Amino acid sequence: MPINPETTHRGNLLAGIPEKLPEEIFETLIDQPDIRIERILSKNHSSPDSGWYDQPEDEWVMLLQGSARLELNRSEDPIVELAAGDYLLLPAHCRHKVLWTSSEPVCVWLAIFFRSANSPE
Repeated sequence: MPINPETTHRGNLLAGIPEKLPEEIFETLIDQPDIRIERILSKNHSSPDSGWYDQPEDEWVMLLQGSARLELNRSEDPIVELAAGDYLLLPAHCRHKVLWTSSEPVCVWLAIFFRSANSPE
């Protein structure tokens, strides 16, 4: 959503969570040239066995509710456990996948995608 300087935006990241989540839900809250902010809802979801996320921008993600396990494509500490309140900075092209997300409670993520000075073009 483009930002209008004359309009305020208000919401609650923990509201409006559907009871059934057959697929993960990605909701864009802000979309600007240098930053994108998303709310992601997961309920017992994981990445496909053959799939790795590999995005061109940095991603700062915080788990607001629930718990999750991620795998990072690195030799040191490849498995990362997250609980409510934990956050993680994934540099651009840091290959990662979601191994598991809790079903109760549903995982609510806040993801901020941006290009830093170190991000490759």
